[in-house]
Amino acid sequence: MTHRQVLEALSGLLLGMFVSMIAGTVVSTSLPVIVSDLGGNQTTYTWVVTSTLLTTAISTPVWGKLADLTNRKLLIQIALVIFVVSSATAGFAQDPTMLIASRTVQGIGAGGLAALSQVIMADIISPRERGRYMGLFGAVMAVATVGGPLLGGFITDTINWRWNFFVAVPFAVAALILLQTTLHLPKRAKGRTRIDYLGIVLLSVAVSLLLIWITSAGTDFEWASWTTVFMTGGAALAAIAFVVVELLVKEPLIPLTMFRNRTFTLAVVASIATGVAMFGTSVFLSQYMQMSRGATPTEAGLMTLPMIGGLLISSIIVGQLITRFGRWKPYMIAGSVMLLAGISLLSTIHYDTNFVLLSVFMFLTGAGVGMTMQNLVLVVQNTAKPSEMGAASSGVTFFRSLGGTVGVSVMGAVVASSLTGLFTDNKQRIAEAIAKLAPADAKSVSEIMASGSLPVVHSLPDGFRQIIEDMYAQAIGHSFLIGIPLAVISLIAIIFLPNRSLTRQTTTERLATDEAMAVSAATGSIPVITGPVPTTGPIRGAAPSQG
Repeated sequence: MTHRQVLEALSGLLLGMFVSMIAGTVVSTSLPVIVSDLGGNQTTYTWVVTSTLLTTAISTPVWGKLADLTNRKLLIQIALVIFVVSSATAGFAQDPTMLIASRTVQGIGAGGLAALSQVIMADIISPRERGRYMGLFGAVMAVATVGGPLLGGFITDTINWRWNFFVAVPFAVAALILLQTTLHLPKRAKGRTRIDYLGIVLLSVAVSLLLIWITSAGTDFEWASWTTVFMTGGAALAAIAFVVVELLVKEPLIPLTMFRNRTFTLAVVASIATGVAMFGTSVFLSQYMQMSRGATPTEAGLMTLPMIGGLLISSIIVGQLITRFGRWKPYMIAGSVMLLAGISLLSTIHYDTNFVLLSVFMFLTGAGVGMTMQNLVLVVQNTAKPSEMGAASSGVTFFRSLGGTVGVSVMGAVVASSLTGLFTDNKQRIAEAIAKLAPADAKSVSEIMASGSLPVVHSLPDGFRQIIEDMYAQAIGHSFLIGIPLAVISLIAIIFLPNRSLTRQTTTERLATDEAMAVSAATGSIPVITGPVPTTGPIRGAAPSQG
């Protein structure tokens, strides 16, 4: 494909990615207001986020496997429709249950968009040339990640938070039209499609039980209880049964043979930590800005710009450097070091931490994610079999989403547990602060405390607000400690990744090469290969043929 043809094919794909990102980021800064308005508590806040991440994680390998078996263009259009319809439904939510249910369905569409966009990119752009187009992806990420929170905060402050869920609909319609008219993928050989339904069920059961246990233990039931035994035992049994099924079925959901590939296995390990950093920090930093620094949703969006800026700048610059020089490992090692430093520093934050220092912490975390996240998928696609490109790409994305989902659940549990302990320890201090308030303010604060719902901190009376800000800052700071050991593991995994040069062939060209080689082996003829020479690096003076 020429440069112009690639740009045309990417237009609908980029707009589809923009829709999925804007629908998530536009809500991020207004979640505390949404949960408070619907009468939810800290557990509700965590589940509004976790429900989407849960179904995203579960559905990602399903979409990836379907991409290896059926029409990829149709699949991404279906995923886009599911995502936007469920997002609009969330705008009509009347209680936390309806909101969580809508977000659960939204995650199914998000999983498709995340998995299929990576697979389709590999169809039309080779790993070596991918960095050339990172500027386009960076621009989309910039508008969605920077503009989304600001737009969401503005809508929440001036109109109503429900319109945050409706804003993506016109963009989705435009994306569907562009995908239909501009994305022309090569036709794939048709065969009988076998879907591993049992594997899907077992994976869903294992992941769901694990996350429900992590989220609810310590609040709805004790950590050491029969409920814990039931949930963890059920998750373990479902996981073992899933592995057995994957070894026996003809078309496994996640081919376990891929784990023989050292690159895939280490990339999966590193992706888990990246997922925790990407999802956990974005969710709980937004809450920190509003609950610990008294920011409005709009102000919270502005205050998280350093992390978003670090992610965008690093991903664009590193993408260009990889395409120019063909080297990727030094940048990923540097990124994992920055990620470790950023998360470690974020665990030290207080309600009155100097904002310049906080901005440095956020920038380091964002830069670390930007230098590792997409490049982990890139190196896996570089070594994966063309026939398993969908499963391999979605496999890395799945474990990243799973890591993020488990991370958000654990971090949410840590925040909820820490808050419970802090409220108990500060009971006398809170009572004294309430006693000093005017009667009307004291009554209002007492009602908020009794309801257990998330308060709108910037509207609380001054004498009481500082106590709440201090407690939430401590609880959220404790939650970031979860990411430190995972970031260390990610650094080690990236260090041991095989340093393979990036191929200049797309998935389509690699498939054609493999077919030509297969025909040659069967007939004894010389294969005729179109497209770039199938090499994973520069050819340095091939020796003359003998005879």
